[in-house]
Amino acid sequence: MNPEKLNQHLRKTLSRGRVAQSAPAGCPGLPLYLFDPSVLEGPLSHDEAQAVVAEPAYWSFCWASGQVLAQWILDHPNLVSGKTVLDFGSGSGVVAVAAARAGAARAIACDIDPAALDAAAANAELNRVQVELCADWAQRPEQLELITAADVLYDPDNRPLLEVFRKAADQVLLADSRVRNLANPAYEQQAVIEARTWPDLNEFEEFNKVRIYLAQGSR
Repeated sequence: MNPEKLNQHLRKTLSRGRVAQSAPAGCPGLPLYLFDPSVLEGPLSHDEAQAVVAEPAYWSFCWASGQVLAQWILDHPNLVSGKTVLDFGSGSGVVAVAAARAGAARAIACDIDPAALDAAAANAELNRVQVELCADWAQRPEQLELITAADVLYDPDNRPLLEVFRKAADQVLLADSRVRNLANPAYEQQAVIEARTWPDLNEFEEFNKVRIYLAQGSR
């Protein structure tokens, strides 16, 4: 996957948009193609600003929870080794790439955004691993051993996903920086780790504390 394809996606909303290879501070062993902040030198036009807000390229940033979850998997390869792992809302693909690097039998990046799937493919190629792509949760493989997800609970309407995930796999490994209390006892907190979105978006400090949870499936 040529990173120029990612540039084309960015330029749909930002004429100067491009990606650059960088290594997020929270998982420095995983280089990724991410948004190049140097293109923002100078003001955005009104139309550009409106377009960026209306259709943000979430996949072009490596969010704090994604970095932390990816590094957690690299540090605990037993969680994924030999397993079929699906990363829900994969974005840049960093967690799926980490799962593949850590020895998953199958690492699957699932996202409804075609640009995100292109990013996952490009970042897998950059890291010399194989990652499968899934554009529709309803079309996921049936035999999932682990579901991973990072920062997918930002919308309260997504909270039911906690039980949806448990019904779909043997285990769920979740990272979240937006919700302090999941209000679901099945999810046991494993750690709290600080990280910042890369490139840095100067978010509120509270969003830099990532909580990692592990839950057993209920199927």
